[in-house]
Amino acid sequence: MSATQQNIFLFCAMACVGMTTEIFFTAITGFIYGEMSVQMKGFSYVWMFPIYGLAGIAFPPILKLIGNWNVLLRMCVYAIGILMVEFATGWFLEFATGQCPWEYKEGWHVLGYIRIDYFPFWAMFGLMVELLLKFLMRLRFV
Repeated sequence: MSATQQNIFLFCAMACVGMTTEIFFTAITGFIYGEMSVQMKGFSYVWMFPIYGLAGIAFPPILKLIGNWNVLLRMCVYAIGILMVEFATGWFLEFATGQCPWEYKEGWHVLGYIRIDYFPFWAMFGLMVELLLKFLMRLRFV
């Protein structure tokens, strides 16, 4: 597989993993907080496909740099990086379209673009992406 094909594969794979995770997360948290019925319908935004796809491009070089670090430190790096991307893309989408699709109004949020209290969830998501990438590397997809 060429480098271009690998990048396209990783972009699409991480976009699908990210959106699927977000749909499950919104369904479960909505049910727990009584915002949704027992049907547990989750949701995402079409904008999230390219945003999550960026993880497929950004994670491999980051993993090469910090792959030997302590797992908790790596998780913190992932969460901080994800929050930075979420803030930047939220700001850009509001600038470009007039509205950020995920306007946070509850929790510890920063200008409605990111929620600091989601840090542990983003840290776990980052570790999940790392483990998925390592699995794909063993299968020689990457």
